[in-house]
This record gives sequence, C-alpha cells and structure tokens, in this order.
Amino acid sequence: MTHELTLRRKEKLTPDTHRYVFDRPANLDFEPGQATELTLLKDGWRDEARPFTFTSMPDEDALEFVIKSYPDHDGVTEQLAKLEPGEKVQIDAPFGAITDHGPGVFIAAGAGITPFIPILEKHDAKGCMDCTLIFTNASEADIILRDKWEKMQGLKTVFTVTDQSGADVEEKKVDKAFLGTHLSRFDQTFYLCGPEGFVNDVRDALTDMGADVDKIITEDGW
Repeated sequence: MTHELTLRRKEKLTPDTHRYVFDRPANLDFEPGQATELTLLKDGWRDEARPFTFTSMPDEDALEFVIKSYPDHDGVTEQLAKLEPGEKVQIDAPFGAITDHGPGVFIAAGAGITPFIPILEKHDAKGCMDCTLIFTNASEADIILRDKWEKMQGLKTVFTVTDQSGADVEEKKVDKAFLGTHLSRFDQTFYLCGPEGFVNDVRDALTDMGADVDKIITEDGW
C-alpha cells in the first residue's frame, strides 16, 4: 500500500542534514527503527524511490524523517533538500530489520544514526535507557542531534571524528582497538548502521571480541 504525504515543514540540523515533517496517514503502522521507500512526486523523479527511516515515534500525529543530502550526487537527497512545505512525496509499506531488541550498544556512522533516533527515544521515554551510543562522523559539525543525545539520562555517548583536527571529541576510527577501549562487555545487543563497509568491519571486530552474531542487529541489503 502506498501513501501520499504533504510536507508540513523542514528544519536544518547540520549543514547538509534536514528534518522533514509530513502529515500522517491514519492507516500506517510501523515499529521504531523501520524504514520506507520514499518517492518524490516530481517529473523525472517518480521512478527514483529510496529507503529512508521513520524518525518519529509510531504514536505521533506526524511523520518525520532525518535525511542527509549529498549535493555532489545529483540525486534524490539533493532534490529533497529543495522540497518546500506543501509539496508531496509518496511512501510504500514499512520494512526493516532494525527494530528495538532492548538496551545495548548503538554504533552509527553519519546518517546511519537515523534508525536509532526513535529507538533511543523510546528507551528514554520509559526511563530505562542503560545504552551506549558510539557515533562517528567526518567532523563535529556533522554530528546529528548531538544535544539530544547528550541530554538523555542513562545514555553513554562516545563521539568520534575522522576528518577534523583539533576537535573536542576523539579523532579516531571506530575499529577493534577503539571498541576495546570503550566497551568492557560483549555479551550484550549491538545495533549497527552506516555504510556497508563500516557495518561489515565493525561486525567482524565485535565477533572477534566475543559478541554473539545473533545479537548484532543490522540492516543487511540496503
């Protein structure tokens, strides 16, 4: 089933990332962390569906997406950044393997943070966080919703950047050595999201350190 959505408003979160707020269809159900195929209802773009994660909670009266644009790609995300209130998009049925499996360690690179936004909000609302967020970006300016994460009670945050010198956060790559420095337990649930190479490398590092592959939650196939 497809749904047509009208953009209510958009808000810039980082130099190349926006929050998009749409009206919500009455008959749409999804779980925190799930995604949908979104299509721009513009000439030349109606056959260019792309997967994006719902970042609003399932019981909210609006639908939100947090989407990073890549102007050099001349693609859907660049066109989304030009979208104005009142314009429409289309979405398909929700899907996705990243859903809430309880407290754990959330490891994200760049826009890979998006499925974790509603899951961590859900834990925060219940007051039973006991989670760790490891979030890597090119620079501090790219850290999406940093203030939000730092304010969550019970959420341990570890930010790192890879392409900035003199940062106020760690300037290291998330690899086996980095994980060994920041994690003492590997018998818990791990959530991974980001570029395919990043996810594969971190999964391999975690399993080498004793993590149960069945407790590593990823979105394979994107």
